[in-house]
Amino acid sequence: MDPVATRTDSRSKVIPASTAAIYAAISDPARMARWWGPAGFTNTIHDFHFRPGGSWLLTMHGPDGKDYPNESRFARIVPERLVEIEHLSGHHFVLTIELVERGASTLVAWQQVFDTADHYRKLATFVAIANEQNLERLAAEVQRVQYV
Repeated sequence: MDPVATRTDSRSKVIPASTAAIYAAISDPARMARWWGPAGFTNTIHDFHFRPGGSWLLTMHGPDGKDYPNESRFARIVPERLVEIEHLSGHHFVLTIELVERGASTLVAWQQVFDTADHYRKLATFVAIANEQNLERLAAEVQRVQYV
């Protein structure tokens, strides 16, 4: 198996909010639908069982007008600390979102691990941009709720 570092995209962002506020944006399906995915995407969530082993089925609607069905499962959850999602359909990967308190802010560490280095290399440019946009959208969702 390829070393993890050769098949991983890692990103992080400090968001001026508590771990609880960020966890709330991840654990609520209506909120996930608002921020999940790259810029320009919208989501329809069909199934969302936020517990270890729970299923998550959604359709991502691209700005190109295409629909992208997705099937995932929540592999591990540590409230207000960690969410691990295994993406089962299409490109297989495991996404780990770790929340680390930094005073009044939270460091969101985002690590997406693919099965092989070759698979990751084929997607690396898109994945890097998409993951940055995901973190930006998460931050915007957290701020939107904090100031409503």
